[in-house]
Amino acid sequence: MPRDVDPKRTRKALRQVRRLTALQDAPEGAPPPDYSGWEKEFLSEVEARLDKYGSAFADLGKGAPDEALSRLQAQKLKEIEKKAKDQANGKEPRRSGFKRKTPPWAKKAESEE
Repeated sequence: MPRDVDPKRTRKALRQVRRLTALQDAPEGAPPPDYSGWEKEFLSEVEARLDKYGSAFADLGKGAPDEALSRLQAQKLKEIEKKAKDQANGKEPRRSGFKRKTPPWAKKAESEE
């Protein structure tokens, strides 16, 4: 039994996916974003599922029944969109991970010199 997905949410998700895909193909002044192979495949598969089923996930434990995208899919789309915007503005992509802090005594030694 298919579930009822809000058509507005499906259209919104499709617009977002297609916009991100179009950024890769559009020859404008800004360089196209450098998507990884995984990101390209993710965008194409999500678009195909949204076109065919109206939703990109089947397991209701991963998202609300009336949503078109699961929580993790929506989060990934936001990350890909941020990456594309940062590259269009000429910013380096942020590296995730821990940043090593300098100890307090090292700061004193630097300021005294």
